[in-house]
Amino acid sequence: MGEIIFWTIFRIAVIIPLLWVLEAYISQQLWWFISVATIYAAILHPAVTHYKLFKSKNKEILESTLCSTCAHFDETAVLCMLHDKHPSKIFLPCEGVDWTPKSSNIDSEGIRKS
Repeated sequence: MGEIIFWTIFRIAVIIPLLWVLEAYISQQLWWFISVATIYAAILHPAVTHYKLFKSKNKEILESTLCSTCAHFDETAVLCMLHDKHPSKIFLPCEGVDWTPKSSNIDSEGIRKS
């Protein structure tokens, strides 16, 4: 997910100055149309497409692995926060030993809450 955000910010950093320079060379009405179309085509659409691809690529991990029901699992990064490793269909970072249910009264650092 961080890669999607990084490349979206990179595209914004490139497109906005280009549109600002372009403003001096074309009429105001046409500039607004080009700006909106460029922002959609170069920033929004790729970000949404990559997000959907990320979700579909990790759908099985998010829905059908032991890690997805663990308190140490970060769904946005598909990452075991306790072991700092990415689980897969065939790899569980803790092999089920450190699994803690999400509804447990144990926090993400393994300390029991009062």
